[in-house]
Amino acid sequence: MTEKAYAEWSIQAYLDKLASGDPEPGGGSVAALVGALGAGLVTMVTGLTLGKEKFAAVQGDMEQIAAGAEKLRAELTVLVSADAEAYAKVAAAMKMPRDTDEQKKERSTVLQAALKGAALVPLSVAEAAVAVARWSLPAAEKGNPNAVSDAGVGVLLAEAAAQSAALNVKINLSWIDDESFKTDTWAKVEAALAETAKLRETVLALTYSKI
Repeated sequence: MTEKAYAEWSIQAYLDKLASGDPEPGGGSVAALVGALGAGLVTMVTGLTLGKEKFAAVQGDMEQIAAGAEKLRAELTVLVSADAEAYAKVAAAMKMPRDTDEQKKERSTVLQAALKGAALVPLSVAEAAVAVARWSLPAAEKGNPNAVSDAGVGVLLAEAAAQSAALNVKINLSWIDDESFKTDTWAKVEAALAETAKLRETVLALTYSKI
């Protein structure tokens, strides 16, 4: 990671770093970015609905959706860099000396803690992505129909973010010894994936019906 958060980078700079041989940013960071993009699209629908007399009846709904989506966009933007930071801790732990039994024990303790942190970041991405998908539904239902396709893309990105985050949770869990942590964490991921899949189906059907 560099001193600047990835959110402060240009799109080109981020893409170039992503395509380089560096291990970060990786899939977890991209998952968060995709989720943030989905949240931005949900907010966009509200922005094209608010202040228009034609949609006076749903102004309160749009304000609520916008507030929720923007909160999630901010959270996911932070997670774009947080995932890389979590990976850096794992990488640092792997480089710890292990010449003596004491060093091996210390390395294992630090590494296991770092791996848990690296699993929890994409879990947060998956859970935020579910929330983005939830907001996409009322945006598609009540928002400006001329922007309904954006709500549809928003839910697609939310599911992509959840699925991508799940892969990053899983790969970290495979290195963790704490079976209880692994079971609990993966159960939360599966719940997130199930809900986003249902929301994607519902919102997409609604979107196509309005186009």
